[in-house]
Amino acid sequence: MLKNKLTTLFILGLLLSACQSGQERLPFIGEPDIVEKVVDGKTIADTIYPTIPPFQFLNQDSTLVTDRFFDNKIYVTNFFFTHCPSICPTMQRNLLEVYKKYKNDDRIAFLSHSIDFKYDQPSVLKKYATNLGVDNDQWQFVTGSKADIYGMSDRYLVFTSEDANVPGGYDHASFLVLIDHDKHIRGTYDGTNKEHIQQLLGDIEILLQEYK
Repeated sequence: MLKNKLTTLFILGLLLSACQSGQERLPFIGEPDIVEKVVDGKTIADTIYPTIPPFQFLNQDSTLVTDRFFDNKIYVTNFFFTHCPSICPTMQRNLLEVYKKYKNDDRIAFLSHSIDFKYDQPSVLKKYATNLGVDNDQWQFVTGSKADIYGMSDRYLVFTSEDANVPGGYDHASFLVLIDHDKHIRGTYDGTNKEHIQQLLGDIEILLQEYK
């Protein structure tokens, strides 16, 4: 049920982004809260979109990384595991192309969460990052407890699951999620699809202009 709901939100995000890209403004994705507030003596409804909550994980350099690292940055995040035999290699290679375009641009960052909390310790993540071609802290590869990592995947609207019946023992979506300066979700993309990667690149540029 959760997987279907997250997939629906992902597709909706793609459609909204595609429809609004020509307007040079991206949608906010997620189920908003409607709150009432008083302005000039009148009660009006205000839409509050969800934001990514504070977090703390251990990265490939055995250093604690928190949400503060991403303050005032646009960042792209996803969920993977280093020995993934299916979608991860393609997803990470495609994300690497985005990383290369914005390498050393301090306005942009990348965050990959390992869903294999047993095997993917910092030393494993470090070797993986190096082999991929990542040589600075602009792209963080992190690990944490199952509860923390899987709980965070829900906040990013990305399905993840430990499942002995699938290759590699873990099931997850190939989504890349675009987060703005204020930690709102502004886009979701299939990381295995080259056309979606091009859309992601274009949407990053739209966000850069929005926060100029």
